[in-house]
Amino acid sequence: MTPTANISSIPRTYLPNDFKVIDWETIEPFFKELTDRPLATKVDLETWLQDLSEVEAVIGEDAAWRQIRMTCDTENKELEDAFTFFVTEIQPKIQPYADKLNRKLVDNEFTKTLEGDAYKVYLRSVKKSIELFREENIPLQSQIAVLAQQYGVISGKMSIEVDGQEYTLQQAAKFLESPKRELREEVYRKIGDRRLQDKEQMNELFSKLVRLRDTVAKNAGFANYRDYKFVDLGRFDYTKEECFQFHEAVKTHVRPLVDFIYDRKRQKLGLPTLRPWDTEAEPDGIKPLRPFATGEELVAKTIDCFTQMNPFFGECLTKMKEMGRFDLDSRKGKAPGGYNCPLPETGAPFIFMNAAGQMSDVTTMVHEGGHAIHSFLAHELPLTAFKEYPMEIAEVASMAMELFSMDYWEVFFDNEEDLQRAKQHQLERVLTIFPWIATIDKFQHWIYENPAHTLEEREENWRSILNDYTSITMDVSGLEEYRKYSWQRQLHLYEVPFYYIEYGIAQLGAIGLWMQFKKDKEKAISNYMAALQLGGTKTLPQLYEAAGLKFSFSPDYISELMLFVQGEMEKLTHPN
Repeated sequence: MTPTANISSIPRTYLPNDFKVIDWETIEPFFKELTDRPLATKVDLETWLQDLSEVEAVIGEDAAWRQIRMTCDTENKELEDAFTFFVTEIQPKIQPYADKLNRKLVDNEFTKTLEGDAYKVYLRSVKKSIELFREENIPLQSQIAVLAQQYGVISGKMSIEVDGQEYTLQQAAKFLESPKRELREEVYRKIGDRRLQDKEQMNELFSKLVRLRDTVAKNAGFANYRDYKFVDLGRFDYTKEECFQFHEAVKTHVRPLVDFIYDRKRQKLGLPTLRPWDTEAEPDGIKPLRPFATGEELVAKTIDCFTQMNPFFGECLTKMKEMGRFDLDSRKGKAPGGYNCPLPETGAPFIFMNAAGQMSDVTTMVHEGGHAIHSFLAHELPLTAFKEYPMEIAEVASMAMELFSMDYWEVFFDNEEDLQRAKQHQLERVLTIFPWIATIDKFQHWIYENPAHTLEEREENWRSILNDYTSITMDVSGLEEYRKYSWQRQLHLYEVPFYYIEYGIAQLGAIGLWMQFKKDKEKAISNYMAALQLGGTKTLPQLYEAAGLKFSFSPDYISELMLFVQGEMEKLTHPN
């Protein structure tokens, strides 16, 4: 299949063209008809699957837009209410029908005649959903969805003053690049103090979520929410023990490299000790990297960068721009973070982020751009379910794009020195993110293995895990209060539990693809696109194989990849 950026909505053949999701009464007749429809032949079954896929795409896109609009403006009560209405009044009523439809599919005599890996993978997921479904969990899952969104509402209100001007925490982070160390420390502490103002509210919110999630897991017959969530996330291809192996490999093979990076930064800045507010700074006289000024400029330069890499990639972002699928600039009242949201019916996704003119924003943009390319490449697959790819390959799409795009970053920088600094910054980030990934993932395992923990036990275990992965070259003395609650800045803990180790697994895949790219750019991009076009129609190891990658957490493999990155960093530092 030849990919095209000239994406178009899936034509409706079942729902009316003017159908809109308004309330349950407008939707239920279609679910009822799908549930009651006789499936007497294989053709009947295939038509039924297409109609079900169409309903999933239309409802999925409606739900996505409600979330997008709310995160773009957390202070708009009408938008929040529209989202809440969906998760409390519509979604809970869909779930029992979804279970009936899953059972209808699995029980149909013609299902076994559906051929190909795509259906095997799909049916594996359907059977998993049947196994997990419990009627009593429906209201609990609605409560969880509403509560989880409160994280964005609370965070969206956070701002600080610097030199008499108000900044969101994302905007204020640019001061951490200032050559003035006193200013960096002042802003770091102001950000920390602002987060501490809401620490009890954040703790209480998280405690409620942990209790509800634990109840959901127990209702479904699991010992704990971690075990439930592994099944829910479709982690068919690796185990919790392999996650623990990953944690240890990061400590053994990555943390020493991070120690080296931070000590080199300390020497470069001429400091006796490196503090957390120093990691993004440059020596006095070197200006912070400012690769763009506005969100509009960021889009234009990224389109240029992607077009040079592969014309199709640039066409995808151009199409999104034409369709108004970007909200990039940071502002008060906007939820934190960044995401690419697939829109299953119309196809072109939406990119949301909080850009403030920093180098890290370029990384976020090309990262989310990689996700967007994935959405375009998978859009032509015949069923909505086939486009639901595992997160461990989704993050390869985004993280490999960060590394591929470095060869085309001239569009962001006027001089060679800034370009080299930007690449160095990117490769340092590739390595320094691993300890944080391991920290967050290990913390989640502890949280849900011990759901009845006290706040004191939570603080103590977080402190212990965080210290295990903190670089020995980083001086964190006197910052205990900030560090005690530093987990609260990670939205994944609140909104998408256990979705974090994927970044680590995928970073290994991205580095593997980058190794290919360094040898043969065209071959690497071809492998990248071949894997992404498969969507979720293959198992995770098969998707990695399609990309020419090994699906492995082994310490030896991790060590090999880390040494490759270290070698590329040395080439930047000593180009000759």
